[in-house]
Order: sequence, then C-alpha cells, then structure tokens
Amino acid sequence: MYLYGKNSILERLRVNPRSIKKIFLRENFNAPDIFKLVGSKKIPTKRVSEKKLGRVKHASRLQGIVAEVDDFIYADFEELLHKGSEKKLSLIFLDSISDPHNLGSIMRIAACFGGFAIVIPKYNACEVNDTVMHVASGGENFVPVSMVSNISTALFKAKKADWWIVGAVVRGGKEISSISLPFPMCLVLGSEDKGIRCGIERHLDLKVSLPMKGVSLSLNVAMACAIFCHEMAKQKFTNKRGNK
Repeated sequence: MYLYGKNSILERLRVNPRSIKKIFLRENFNAPDIFKLVGSKKIPTKRVSEKKLGRVKHASRLQGIVAEVDDFIYADFEELLHKGSEKKLSLIFLDSISDPHNLGSIMRIAACFGGFAIVIPKYNACEVNDTVMHVASGGENFVPVSMVSNISTALFKAKKADWWIVGAVVRGGKEISSISLPFPMCLVLGSEDKGIRCGIERHLDLKVSLPMKGVSLSLNVAMACAIFCHEMAKQKFTNKRGNK
C-alpha cells in the first residue's frame, strides 16, 4: 500500500514508523520535520523526479512524497465488540458506503472526536485503500476498523453483547440532540442514495435524525457522521463527568 501527502506520512512517522518500508521524495522536496523523523527512525529514502514519483503512485496532490507501507490491518470484530465495551468505545457501522472519500473522511472524523471504532462490510462497499488513508490524513492510526462478512450478523452479535443499535435516518427519527443516547452504542449509517437497508433496519433499537429546518437537501454521509459523533461524544463526556 502507499501513503501520500505530507500530513498522512508525518502522522504515520510519529505513530507507527515500523509500518513504513520506504519513502520516495521528489528531488526538490523539503520538510525538516519529516526529515528529522525519517533520520531518527532510519527509514530508507529515495529521491526521484516528479515524473517518476507519479509512477510510484498515480494520484493527484502527492505533495512531493510517497511512502510504501504495510497493508492495513483490520481489527478483529469479536475482540472489538468485547474490549470496545470496556474501553467505552462507540461503534460506527457503515452500510454500503462505496466512496473512498467518505470512508476516509469518517475515519478522520472518528479520530478527531476519539472513542470510536468503525465496522465495514466485506462486500459491496469500499475497503481501506490508499485513497481512504490519504483522506483520513493519519486517522487510520487511531481508529480501529473491522471488516465483517455480514453487517446484519455483526449487529445481531452486538445486540447479544448488550450494545444498543441506533440508526441514522433522514426522516422519522428522534432528533439526536433532544434525547438521552444509550451507551454502549452502535451507530448505523446507510448510503446516501438508499439509506439503511431493510434487513439492517430490523436490528435498530432507536432511530435518530438531525434537526434540519432548512431546505430539503440531504447531507453528505461524512458530514452527517460528524454531527452525530459530536453529539455522541458530548453526551458520553457529560455522563462521565456526572458520574464522578
């Protein structure tokens, strides 16, 4: 796999440098903070022309640096389910999210708020690839991501393990800011065009919506995720503070 862009590679150097096999630099690339970390971790580097750098990784906005890294390691779902409850994580289940930019943005959002893990399906959805990690801008280092064969089965297991299953819907749900959210909690987000599938919907304990009083336009799934995560993080913090 390949990481590209200054922020993504700088964060990987700080958090998980052992996963970096080699770094390719454009001939005139200059970033002292990156050079310092590369030198201290003794990571092999190679200077190449801009044209050759584009052959290493064909993508826009390489920003003069590409890193060859280990394959992304997915978290074991069973372990995530049981240890996640102990660590007070909230799980974000993504149903049929196919755009890598959305998945990358959601990983970055989850990392920024903290206390989240992500569950994605193995089929008919986006996996964690180079584009996802670039958009995540280092978020992949802080957010466990589990890939499961069947989202419905995974939600059934979560419910048996005493997790609450909450689904985000455009209309017909309770406004998330007006209710007390149940924890430990799994938030289910569906695709922008179809929403949460019927087979998944039957597992929901609660449906929530965003209080949108403007024009009848729907939010991008990553934008909606940010608002949901904000409210979930706020309520978890309030609950912790109230229990002290």
